[in-house]
Parts: sequence; C-alpha cells; structure tokens
Amino acid sequence: MADSIAGREIETELGVARGNVVRARFFGRDFIAGLRNIVGGEVPEYTKLLAESREQALDRMVRHAEELGADGVVTFRLTTSTVMDGAAEILAYGTAVKLK
Repeated sequence: MADSIAGREIETELGVARGNVVRARFFGRDFIAGLRNIVGGEVPEYTKLLAESREQALDRMVRHAEELGADGVVTFRLTTSTVMDGAAEILAYGTAVKLK
C-alpha cells in the first residue's frame, strides 16, 4: 500500500484503477460451514472463496490500470461490502500511475 514504487519516479497520476467481483455463497458450502460453526474453528470453504475473490478483484484492477496506460498502481486498497444476503463485493482500487 505504498504511495511510491521503489527505485522509480512517478511521472503522472492517471486516475483510479479499480476491479471488483461479487460472489454469492453456495448452499453446499453453507451446509458444511454450518456444521463447522457448531464445533468452531476456521471455515476453509469461505477462506478459499474469499481468497479467490480477492485475486480476481486484483487482476481486474491491474487490467483496468493497463487500459488507462499505467505502468503501476500505488496506494492500493481492498474493501468488501454486503450486496445482499449471501452475496458480497470485493473491490480493489488504487491510483494508476505512469513512471518516468
């Protein structure tokens, strides 16, 4: 989440690069997760789902930055929000930059 790229100088800020994904839970996963909830501990089904969603959002942010003509993205962030019951959005965003 740096505001610079080590060893490089930023020439121009091109705007916000963003990528998002909305994922819904799957009944089969919910059932297994519900069973795990009884005994406690990590719910690996959701850990995997969220990890895949983050990667997809980051990939989309990088593609958007490339479309803007960027050489990189600085000060990037990830955020999540509930879209509806059982579905969440992961948003990756940052400042697309052109380097000297």
